[in-house]
Amino acid sequence: MPVDEERYRPLYARLLGLRFVNPGGVLCFLFFEGTIALAVLLALAELVTWWAVLVLPVVVAAMVKLNDMVAAVVVRSAALVPEQERDRFRRQMEPVVGRARVANAVTGVVVTADPVRPTRRTDPSA
Repeated sequence: MPVDEERYRPLYARLLGLRFVNPGGVLCFLFFEGTIALAVLLALAELVTWWAVLVLPVVVAAMVKLNDMVAAVVVRSAALVPEQERDRFRRQMEPVVGRARVANAVTGVVVTADPVRPTRRTDPSA
């Protein structure tokens, strides 16, 4: 990443050294200050001890860094796939809309999308 762009990244992303995950300012705020606020609320409700105020932001930062490391592995492995395999994968995954293959056609059966009206039964005993 160029030095000019690195300077404008949020401090949270720069401190963690994120290379592949690029959270914005709001997301970094939620990752750090939001987890502190959540831990304080949980501690005030006596659901966790006060150590959670220190531990929860560290755990969230570790998970964000782990996610960045997994993204790095995925990007490297995708770069190793030959271009021919990429094209074949794209052809296989391309959605086809409006066409359907019929494997076993039944003759004499009409299939429609019109709603079927209920037939009235006449009950001879009534």
